[in-house]
Amino acid sequence: LRRMNTSFGRSVSGQGGRSGLRLSNGPTPQAMMLRRGARLLSKAQVRCARNLSTTPQKVRAPAMVYIGGEEMTHYAMQLILKKWIDPYFDTSAWEKFDLSCKARDASDDRVLSEAVEAGARIGAIFKEPTITPTGVQAKEMGLKKALSSPNGAMRRGWNGITISRDTIHIDGMELGFKEPVLFERHAVGGEYGAGWKKVGAGRLVTKFYPDDKYGEAVTVDERILEDKHNVVVVYHNPYDNIKDLSHHFFKRCLAANITPYVVTKKTVFKWQEGFWQIMKEVFDEYYKVPFAKMGLLKRTGGELPHLISDAATMQIIRWTDGGFGMAAHNYDGDMLTDEIAQVHRSPGFITSNLIGKRADGVPIMEFEASHGTVADLWNAHLRGEETSFNPLGMAEALIGAMRHSADLDSKDKAFVYNYTAMLRQAMHRTMVYGQGTRDLCGPDGLTTEDFIEKVSWRLGRYLKMGEADAEQARTAPVRPNRNFRRNYSVDAEAIEALFKEYDTDASGSIQLPEFTDMMVKLGIAPTKLGEAPAK
Repeated sequence: LRRMNTSFGRSVSGQGGRSGLRLSNGPTPQAMMLRRGARLLSKAQVRCARNLSTTPQKVRAPAMVYIGGEEMTHYAMQLILKKWIDPYFDTSAWEKFDLSCKARDASDDRVLSEAVEAGARIGAIFKEPTITPTGVQAKEMGLKKALSSPNGAMRRGWNGITISRDTIHIDGMELGFKEPVLFERHAVGGEYGAGWKKVGAGRLVTKFYPDDKYGEAVTVDERILEDKHNVVVVYHNPYDNIKDLSHHFFKRCLAANITPYVVTKKTVFKWQEGFWQIMKEVFDEYYKVPFAKMGLLKRTGGELPHLISDAATMQIIRWTDGGFGMAAHNYDGDMLTDEIAQVHRSPGFITSNLIGKRADGVPIMEFEASHGTVADLWNAHLRGEETSFNPLGMAEALIGAMRHSADLDSKDKAFVYNYTAMLRQAMHRTMVYGQGTRDLCGPDGLTTEDFIEKVSWRLGRYLKMGEADAEQARTAPVRPNRNFRRNYSVDAEAIEALFKEYDTDASGSIQLPEFTDMMVKLGIAPTKLGEAPAK
């Protein structure tokens, strides 16, 4: 083996802030991914590390489950695999499942069951967006019947605990929240698994049968229905996994240096009190002291803060500095994270990761974009029109799944972490340099295909550059462009006219005397203490 030098640095944050090792053989572009002072990898791990720019053969990607979907997101992912993944990885260990509506219908949903089984066995899953067809869509597609959402089967089959949804941040681009916002949405229970029935007037009794299911019943509720038209809905919230959710949430908030909030409607929905009580007990016993030492409870009176869900909807709009985390029940979490996505920019700028656990304690993690299949762009594509789809959310999900697969199979962990760090930077820098899709850059933005090609080119460039040049290219500071912020409505033509007014010599730049004159005429020139502004 050639002698390899190791160096360390801060990781690029974007999906959990994980860290990795940079291994270099001379001037090679490896990502500095471990925090300073971290321990060196063992000799066995070092022997497994690959040099990114000089490895002649593809590296075997660790096993994971790849779930295919349909429409625009499926089309874009096929391009991404071809351009970003296939040149560097042998993905033969990936188990792939087609969860398009036609594939599910043709197999009588056996493919869904097989995907869930594989996910439980392997533990790392990437999922493209899928369609849950309505009755009308089922007829249009020629399906034998309407299909249920695959998410419920996955959450049950993978012992779902929480769905982590976090804002995605890009250095040099100002979005909605300045600092990260983390969210934990209880993955099971609530309205999503509800049973319901249309009924008329009469007496409604809800009963619970303990352990043996056929013994003496406990009446949960009894009421008289007087209306002729009623809809009865029954659902429950399983709380056995709230402790696991609590530990996951508080550990992530500590690592991100942000303040945690628990969100319920327990003042009205008394049954939600248990959710709050369990989380508070876990917090007080294990996390209160470290949060206090880090100064993260100063604005909450030294205690774990609780927010009524109504208040949370208002604070999300107000707290645009970010730097907070929230945990909530399933439905509230769904609604609140949609709001977070819109404040930050769009659903494409937040992650969506299902966290579960195998019976042996091994974490099961499924990563997907938080948006759907983007049917409008797919229809445009089918008509032969240009499209400009931003794949950021799906790419972040793919990076997360690949990293978790490497955590479970550490043979090539250093390579996977380093490569995905470079991929993330290549994608982010392409956006910041004004070469993003049209949702970011307006009419001059790149098409779906051109953006993926541009990232592919930049990724290859980073892999081939020398160490110093690659680090400079990938980490050089970029002035944030306010055009990327939501509700940005500056009149560019008026700005240009104002510039020309004060560029008195038409040189294309404003010199200090011209700038001073402009500041004075606009009434914003700084003044000496105690003196009136210049006129």
